Amino acid sequence: MATKSPIDPELVREMAQLINETDLTEIEVQKGDLRIRVARTISATVMAPVAAAPAFAPAPAAVAAPAAAPVDAKAAAAHPGTVNSPMVGTAYRRPSPEAKPFIEVGQEVKAGERVLLVEAMKTFNDIVAPRAGKVTAILVEDGQPVEYGEPLLVIE
Repeated sequence: MATKSPIDPELVREMAQLINETDLTEIEVQKGDLRIRVARTISATVMAPVAAAPAFAPAPAAVAAPAAAPVDAKAAAAHPGTVNSPMVGTAYRRPSPEAKPFIEVGQEVKAGERVLLVEAMKTFNDIVAPRAGKVTAILVEDGQPVEYGEPLLVIE
């Protein structure tokens, strides 16, 4: 005779439906020793922002910059200048919603300069540039969940 599972399939369905109806990526419920976690992965195509010329000094038409191509995350991961996430959390490009981003594509950074924040367990962790160089790609959006080892940006 089969033993009844302590997991309620209807509860799992309700949790999955709640995730689909909201912007949540995971939900967890715990009752005593039983813990149920339902999560979804979000796959997104990441594109590098196009650096715009300042409005007060337009570039001549003959010197126009080519449009930025989508950044291939696998190619970026193999790049020697890739900065990877040291933890699972939420990446932030700015210190607060009203503030300007720490960095932009095309910006020069110094070794040790803060380039992003990753929030993990309600703690904000500075992500600093491992070396000086030019930011050639930013692979995460503000408020995007990130995994350990996920490419965040490229510094050449």
